[in-house]
Amino acid sequence: MSLTILFMPESAYGPTNNSIGIGDILRRRGHRVVFAAEASWKGKLEALGFEEDLVDLAPPPEGGEEQDPGQFWKDFIRETAPEYRKSTLEQLDTVTKPIWAELIDGVKYCEPQLKAILERVNPDVIVEDNVITFPALLTAGKKFVRIVSCNPLEVRGEDIAPVFSGLPADDRSEWDAFRAEYARTHRELWTAFNEWCVEQGTEPLPDLDFIHEGDMNLYVYPEILDYTDARPLGPAWHRLDSSVRETDEDFTLPFQRNNGSLVYFSLGSLGSSDVELMQRVIDVLATTPHQYIVSKGPLHEEIKLADNMWGAEFVPQTKIIPQCDLVITHGGNNTTTEALHFGKPMILLPLFWDQYDNAQRVDELGYGVRLSTYSFTDEELTGAVARLLADTELRARLAAAGEQIRGRDGLRKAADLIEQLGQ
Repeated sequence: MSLTILFMPESAYGPTNNSIGIGDILRRRGHRVVFAAEASWKGKLEALGFEEDLVDLAPPPEGGEEQDPGQFWKDFIRETAPEYRKSTLEQLDTVTKPIWAELIDGVKYCEPQLKAILERVNPDVIVEDNVITFPALLTAGKKFVRIVSCNPLEVRGEDIAPVFSGLPADDRSEWDAFRAEYARTHRELWTAFNEWCVEQGTEPLPDLDFIHEGDMNLYVYPEILDYTDARPLGPAWHRLDSSVRETDEDFTLPFQRNNGSLVYFSLGSLGSSDVELMQRVIDVLATTPHQYIVSKGPLHEEIKLADNMWGAEFVPQTKIIPQCDLVITHGGNNTTTEALHFGKPMILLPLFWDQYDNAQRVDELGYGVRLSTYSFTDEELTGAVARLLADTELRARLAAAGEQIRGRDGLRKAADLIEQLGQ
């Protein structure tokens, strides 16, 4: 039975690429896959074989010039970059709350567009990969799937650290203070959004959560990092150990390997907008004997690589990580899970949102090293590189874990579950 499946991912690359990976499997199985992505993705999804029925999350820019995918968030990150030097507690008011406010504005702006899309497409299943509720998706009377492609601390629990905190699992001394500050900074915003959602016909939101559960819920996180012992999830929740798209082009190294190791460095499509931070890391890595592949991001022309590096604005990450020995990352969920999918240790430099949680989790379980993003010393970075590359026991353990993760085939598990829900 052929289904019509509507995907609505967040405009950032991580959730959109995750949806592309799952959608591609479903499309190849003969299902009709439609993307109600944000308008800056125009043409990019059609080129991969999907239908596009796109939404604007804000009025089009003056002059009507075409924007790059996810451009809004790139601009937002660049403008708020000074705030990332603050603690996660301080960021609640100056980063986290403004992000929620922008997301809410987008939800309200596109609500009538989504209703029109749902009428046109008439999907059997709606799949949302986002952190916020879009009431139109819930009130359409269709099977609804929620994907969590951020750190699963987003699904709260008393015995796990508060989401966005980056606090350790084994030290609860700061948990209550963080939760209290989250409530103080977000209660008014959440209350107004909850009232608006109910007016649109949804059930009330869980307290201080900005999204509802689905008929089925998928979350992307490897079992070796997961919190299920501390926060068991109900039968409507299914873990995907990884969700690595198969749409990236093949990649051949454009340089000769030397006797050193090969390291991949990326701060993601958003984090790479902080050129000063990118350049700082690059300049330190230039002093080591290794070779580097650098994902330079949207401001690539402003970033100067050293002689032991090659990079480009966009690189096919899922084809590059398998060829590398170590990954240096901002701790975004896509890169974190992809590094473990391919069995690679990590150095993590978190900036905002769930990146602190991922960085803390990888570090506390011993699969990598979390550094202080803006105050690490040169020796801390070069020392972490040397230590992780020399740790043959860890590398062997991660290689075995990666083999298990790949064997669980999260992409096809997700496609199977979505199919079953729609039958």
